[in-house]
Amino acid sequence: MSRHLDIDLLRTFVAIAQARTLGQAAARIGRTQAAVSMQVKKLEETLNQPLLHRTGRGVVPTLHGERLLSHARTILQHHDAALAEISGATLSGTLRFGCPEDYAVAFLPQILRGFADRHPQVRVEVFCAPTARLDDQLRKHTLDLALVSTIGAERKLPVIRHEALVWVGLRHDLAAACEPLQLALSDPDTLDHRVACEQLDAAGRSYRLAYASASISGLLAIVRSGQAIAVLTRSAVPPDLRILETGDVLPALPTIGLAVEFSLEPATAMAAAFADHLRATLPTL
Repeated sequence: MSRHLDIDLLRTFVAIAQARTLGQAAARIGRTQAAVSMQVKKLEETLNQPLLHRTGRGVVPTLHGERLLSHARTILQHHDAALAEISGATLSGTLRFGCPEDYAVAFLPQILRGFADRHPQVRVEVFCAPTARLDDQLRKHTLDLALVSTIGAERKLPVIRHEALVWVGLRHDLAAACEPLQLALSDPDTLDHRVACEQLDAAGRSYRLAYASASISGLLAIVRSGQAIAVLTRSAVPPDLRILETGDVLPALPTIGLAVEFSLEPATAMAAAFADHLRATLPTL
């Protein structure tokens, strides 16, 4: 009897591998958990190999499952691309996109509006977090793609836009002249924190990490209180705050690059389409 890999079964298997639980995978693809379990059983019978290992926290692919997962992602990507191209069908489904919060504030409304005009059947879920958190989500495959920050050659990714990092303070305030300098920064592994400390250390300027916030709204609230200054991308600076001059008091900050990183290679048709839209749109904003 001839055997073949059913596209529907492969799609379910990839969803399970990403979600790590049958229940979450079932919800993602719109099936019951029992139906998903039956699909896995059918796929295992087709291949005559165990594909999932049950743990206390969910399921993980076996060695054979990992090998199938690599093939399944490639097959689905080519299947969906061919179907859309030949039939003229529009893309549809859910796309999970990650973006640092300052870029989301500055660029995301225009990006989402333009993408929705071209692909109205795609539902975009947006996850805002610093690049370090986005990297973790990409590794876990809980995102399809992300817009990430890079400095110099630390990532071998094509840069699609450059953004200047700037010191930001309250208008008519002398916070930048305080000794030691009072800073409001994100977590230690984020770019604003790393760059600010590196440049101040190199300049020999004393400073104090007076406030911390994982969100840009929190950092802006601190700056608006007049108690500290922060580091933002130039595009994210709101009109009620000012960009502080660099020189004797504050060292210059580097320019960062914005790049697209995928969770899977090759990328899904939806992720590839959204990345193309980012590359075309971001340089013009």
